[in-house]
Amino acid sequence: MSSALQLQDNREQCYSRLKSQPIMSAVGDVTITVNGVITPNSHVTPNHEWLACMVASWCAGQGVLPDYLGLEPDQFKQLTDTYFHGTTLPEQAVSGSQLDFSRMLEKEDLVNLLKQYSRPDTLEMEWMIAIIVAGCLGSDHLWQDLGLWSRSQLSAMLQYNFPELAAKNDQDMKWKKFLYKQLCEAEGLYLCRAPSCNVCIDYPKCYGSEE
Repeated sequence: MSSALQLQDNREQCYSRLKSQPIMSAVGDVTITVNGVITPNSHVTPNHEWLACMVASWCAGQGVLPDYLGLEPDQFKQLTDTYFHGTTLPEQAVSGSQLDFSRMLEKEDLVNLLKQYSRPDTLEMEWMIAIIVAGCLGSDHLWQDLGLWSRSQLSAMLQYNFPELAAKNDQDMKWKKFLYKQLCEAEGLYLCRAPSCNVCIDYPKCYGSEE
């Protein structure tokens, strides 16, 4: 079996194991089985699916997420205790990824942008924001850097967690480009000199296929 197929097999096995685990309630005294009945009052959200995909990829050495998924150690413990209770996950990135946040001068601005547009009353929102920001330090497409399995997953994740922000991307710009464009515009910076995106020679870099 090729190394690529082995990685994919490992990822899918890890994903199945993660999805089979019970989810702990917000108060920690009730378990809600993923494949069972989930009550309307449950705090379970679609983020469980996307987190499972990202964690499975991370455990298989894919993506750029660093140790603890880019979270603080206590946040990582809260996430795993809540969504993947009973599963022993590594704390260090299997890929060996070490991101240098010191070169990310825009980190605070990016966090604030996502917080500004975040869905209210979502238990895992701080975790999602920290993970997305970490993924922005990668050099591939954002969905690949995060360890998601397709661009459509990333689009759905951003539309769910940041609906008003995602709605601004009505031309389907690449997500990493789009987020940084929002930061520039918030500061009154318009670095592209083309009168419109449609006539810009760099159009494929911003709007080309991400698959």
